[in-house]
Amino acid sequence: MPTRERTGKPTRSKGDSDGNSHGDNPALLMREVYRKYSSGADETTALADISVTLARGSFTAVMGPSGSGKSTFLHCAAGLDRPTSGNVRLGDTDLDRLSQNRLTRLRRERVGFVFQEYNLLSALTVQDNITMPLRLSGRPVDREWAELVTRRVGIDQWLRRRPTQLSGGQQQRVAIARALIARPDAVFADEPTGALDSHTGGQVLALLREVVTDLGQTVLMVTHDSAAAAHADEVLFLTDGKLADRLAAPTAEAVAERMSRLGRA
Repeated sequence: MPTRERTGKPTRSKGDSDGNSHGDNPALLMREVYRKYSSGADETTALADISVTLARGSFTAVMGPSGSGKSTFLHCAAGLDRPTSGNVRLGDTDLDRLSQNRLTRLRRERVGFVFQEYNLLSALTVQDNITMPLRLSGRPVDREWAELVTRRVGIDQWLRRRPTQLSGGQQQRVAIARALIARPDAVFADEPTGALDSHTGGQVLALLREVVTDLGQTVLMVTHDSAAAAHADEVLFLTDGKLADRLAAPTAEAVAERMSRLGRA
């Protein structure tokens, strides 16, 4: 698989809040993950036997037809939902071994989220929205890192504004800065360009690419857009809750062809 040159990596602490060392472990490891939902006598399998490893400093896109399990995949990977069986490891922490309180703490401290609808608080300034994850976990703001993030994301001139004073693309930049502020093990992006026009969406995707290449972050992105997926290092294709295919060094044309093939399968 061709690798893209990376020009820098963020400095990480030697330990996390649970006393673990990050070392050279993968950012995310999923082993034989199943997620089943029951309603009365009926049972639906949303994920079946998913095994995936995401290296640190990688950009992975997840695609599939509607109902293929993309959102469930992201939710289980990020600790928003618990698998019915199997193992999910973030860094060197097994999520299934954590209590709900410790899992909530981990999401605040070691996971970044970027959503389609931004999820910014309109009553707070841009700066306060960005630092919210740190304040919720009682951690101090690393001013040097915060300045680097806001400058690289291109929002350092808007820090005193409110989200309602910004365009959709600008708000998504704020959301990306918020996701990066705690130096997470991984950033999970759920259709991050779904509410944006193609030009603005392209800018946001280029920014996510820079976050990986220049800052050494790890990004897992769910998308339905072949052009968006082409910004990733690899695309995972789901169908009926199973990992059906994967594509390294993707192009928009190759992604669209694979999606078309899955639709005919």
